[in-house]
Amino acid sequence: MRICLIAEGSYPYVTGGVSSWIQMLVSSMKEIEFVIYAISAKNDEGLTYKYEIPDNVVEIKDIYLDIDDNKKVKSKVKFNLTDIEKEVIGKFIVGEYFNWKDLFDCINRLKNVNTVDILMSEDFFDVVSDIASKYYPHIIFNHFFWTIRSMMMTVFEVLKSDIPKCDIYHSVSTGYAGLVGALGKYYNKDSKFILTEHGIYTREREEEIIKADWVKGYFKDNWIRYFYNLSRAAYTYSDEVYSLFEKNKKLQIELGCDRNKIKIVPNGVKLDRFKNIDTKKDDESIIYIGAIVRVVPIKDVKTIIQAFVNANEEMKNIRLYIIGPMDEDEDYTKECIDLVESLGNKNILFTGRVDISKYIGKMDMLLLGSISEGQPLSVLEGMAAKKPYITTDVGACKELLYGNDDNIGHCGIVVPVMGYSQMADAIIKLAKDEKLRKEMGENGYKRVSTYYTQEQFIENYRKIYGEI
Repeated sequence: MRICLIAEGSYPYVTGGVSSWIQMLVSSMKEIEFVIYAISAKNDEGLTYKYEIPDNVVEIKDIYLDIDDNKKVKSKVKFNLTDIEKEVIGKFIVGEYFNWKDLFDCINRLKNVNTVDILMSEDFFDVVSDIASKYYPHIIFNHFFWTIRSMMMTVFEVLKSDIPKCDIYHSVSTGYAGLVGALGKYYNKDSKFILTEHGIYTREREEEIIKADWVKGYFKDNWIRYFYNLSRAAYTYSDEVYSLFEKNKKLQIELGCDRNKIKIVPNGVKLDRFKNIDTKKDDESIIYIGAIVRVVPIKDVKTIIQAFVNANEEMKNIRLYIIGPMDEDEDYTKECIDLVESLGNKNILFTGRVDISKYIGKMDMLLLGSISEGQPLSVLEGMAAKKPYITTDVGACKELLYGNDDNIGHCGIVVPVMGYSQMADAIIKLAKDEKLRKEMGENGYKRVSTYYTQEQFIENYRKIYGEI
């Protein structure tokens, strides 16, 4: 069996929950051949593998969302868009429903035509011009045309990429990864396409676009509808869709996924990894607090910093370790370091990329300040290490910490997104109560060992692959 795992902006070049999930899945199924289809934002010579690639990964195929300068040169190939092709491109641009097969057919027919030729053709210009005059008469046409062209340039290039022949295409998100999975099913009719969503990609892009400075206000809706359309391609072509928890399943249905396709398969962690970890602290009088995060905006490290500083005003014997890579967004990392310096707090330490198992045992509690998550592996790891967690109310965090009527009890505290004052109160509460910390830690271990083990997770997917 050969499976194509499709990942956008993650494995094997970026660490994090989704990448660790892929590594765990692939390395645990040595009987299966995997092709990794890695989608990256740009062709950066500095890209390096962040994981030891298992022997059963037979190929890593890279695709980049930025366009090679050679592809921008017009080749002056003569062609015309059919009426159906004009219609489907127009509907894509305005965000209306269309049949994705019609667009796939169009790109397949024009696969050997330079994308620049398509997007600078008279036919494409006419489509954009008609849309602009009908829906956007108040926008300068030149701005509108080049914005639409940049959208379509990326999606056309993704659709024109070569798809490896595999038995199963398994995308770990919608977006461009989901589009590639749908394309694999389109070209290889006997193959199957399954989709696992960790976070809800479409909602995450929507939040980013709303906050983004690079998108002019009047183009925000266009970009949001663009990503909604990409998710619909994945939902339409997928044979089965897997969600990590019930809340995400409901969101998938809202976004247009057939409820009959969706099944819930939670993440899992290897409990043995945390069995004999070092728990001896350098200073037993200090309460050690850990945040196992990549230093990137979506993890909202600034809220964690502010919450700790507020708590530190009352609790003098606490120390914060921000544990995780700092090289993924250097500007944001600098902002976080500058914030710590401006606040004048000497009890916050950045460890950078380290072996988490060497730190987690020494922590008295753990923090997660994310503004968006799926079912975070870092929280499951903390539960496996018997550590109480304070998280924001994102993804499956409330379900993980409070349970689903399992009579196990709470293993942490959930606070609002960006709620640094509530997080500070939670830190103080746990810092003052060692008995509560231990009780929550034991509850977390009981819950993770009952419902979220790596063995359960791997057997679920082994069964899925075999049956499909």
